[in-house]
Amino acid sequence: MNTPNPDLPPAREPNPDLPAPGGPNPDLPPVREPGPELPPVREPVPAPPPEREPGPAPPPLSDPIPAPPPERGPDPPAEFPPIFDPNTLPPPSHDPEMRRVGAWRHPLLERPEIEVELDAGRLRSQSRRDFLLLGAGTLVAAIGAWWLLPNGAKARLTGPAARDRLDTLAGRVGLSTDRRERTLDRVLTFDDDVAEALYSKDRRVRTYDRGQVTPLRNNYDGQTPGPEYLPGWRLEVSGLASGANERLSIDELLRRFPLHEQVTRLVCVEGWSAIAWWGGIRFAEFLQAYPPAPGMRFAALRSGVNLDGSGRPDPYYVSIDLDTARHPQTLLATHHDGRPLELAHGAPLRLLVPMKLGLKNIKAVTSVAYVADPPRDYWNERGYSRYDGI
Repeated sequence: MNTPNPDLPPAREPNPDLPAPGGPNPDLPPVREPGPELPPVREPVPAPPPEREPGPAPPPLSDPIPAPPPERGPDPPAEFPPIFDPNTLPPPSHDPEMRRVGAWRHPLLERPEIEVELDAGRLRSQSRRDFLLLGAGTLVAAIGAWWLLPNGAKARLTGPAARDRLDTLAGRVGLSTDRRERTLDRVLTFDDDVAEALYSKDRRVRTYDRGQVTPLRNNYDGQTPGPEYLPGWRLEVSGLASGANERLSIDELLRRFPLHEQVTRLVCVEGWSAIAWWGGIRFAEFLQAYPPAPGMRFAALRSGVNLDGSGRPDPYYVSIDLDTARHPQTLLATHHDGRPLELAHGAPLRLLVPMKLGLKNIKAVTSVAYVADPPRDYWNERGYSRYDGI
């Protein structure tokens, strides 16, 4: 018989509302009966990759990684053209058809090369044809150059006898001396017409300071005239509106007209030039004081005291149109370097027309004649231009 233990709490009375211990509880899922133990689930271990045979090491990168393009700023205004950037252009096309139609074309980029295969026989034929054409062109150029050369230059190159034989051969194919002269005259006339059409009375040649003056050579074609003509020198003027002829001394001219000065360049057809300080009478003022008759278009100037290389009289004559004579820089010069002209530079009066070549700047003028038709011109008759503008 069991007796209660005084050290233990008294037993609780069973609650009739609760199920008996071990009985089923309708509010709880049934308890599964323990079954046989299962082995724990293990994660699959991936198989190692198959071993590869060692190969050559990859080549190092030769090109650096391109940097990203810089950020573009705002577009330029519409009135300015876009700046050329070759990085924004498409790459060149390697398609022959695209090249043929010009799909890849830009003025600032070189076009890609095109390989062309030619038959060897065709290439030899083309080379022979080009050689024959080159030879024919060289021969024609040599014949034309010989035909255009002056007679003196031909004689110096080949001698008078060979020159005459070659001229005879050239004449048989129509390249005669007379035809050459007519051809050169037409070319010079065309050049003069163009130069005269471009002339402007408002365009002036450059002027310089006195400190820029350079030495001026004596460029007489022959010997320099002596001083014996100076005491009786007079300027004869004809073709005047009054119908009379005038004979003027240098003192009369200097008393009647103001003296104008200018520093300009004198350009010689021989290739040299000089900057000179001139003083004299403006030709425009001379024309107002001694006006030409109606219809006159040219001024013919003559030096009756000019000499040739042997010291014999050799009158020199030039012509200028009256528009050139009226140019503000055209002078009847009387002074050089602030002093009266010396014999070497055309005392006592010379023409200074700096917009013409030096051969028009006649020295020691003795007469001026106004004429309607183009007058004779010394160097034009010897194969030079008549207008001679620069």
